[in-house]
Amino acid sequence: MSISRKFNIAALSITGAIVLGLILSGCVGQGLRSVTSDDPAVKIPLIRKAVDSNDRSILPQLVKDLQSEDPAVRFYAIDGLRRLTGESFGYQWRDDEQARKPAVERWQQYIKSVASTLPAYRVGR
Repeated sequence: MSISRKFNIAALSITGAIVLGLILSGCVGQGLRSVTSDDPAVKIPLIRKAVDSNDRSILPQLVKDLQSEDPAVRFYAIDGLRRLTGESFGYQWRDDEQARKPAVERWQQYIKSVASTLPAYRVGR
């Protein structure tokens, strides 16, 4: 076997090992990691991180998440909104969709009123 062929085989083996390592470590295959993710396992830690760093750019997404079917997402959304704004507008994450609706509408009005003052959300923050 020629040196060139041995080198190509070694390079392919190393590349394969690197790709496998990235997949197993979670760096590839999860898609974009953002608070806009549909996956609560991705969304919730990023909400917590953004709120802990006082990142008000996520406010519009948190208001959208008040309507999530996932109660954990709703919990972290209202917790984040309270911590970032000091407001709750009567929202209760445990309430059914109909009972949450008036508070969600108040949050939507709030976001409209402050939208021009919010920084743009950047994926990967």
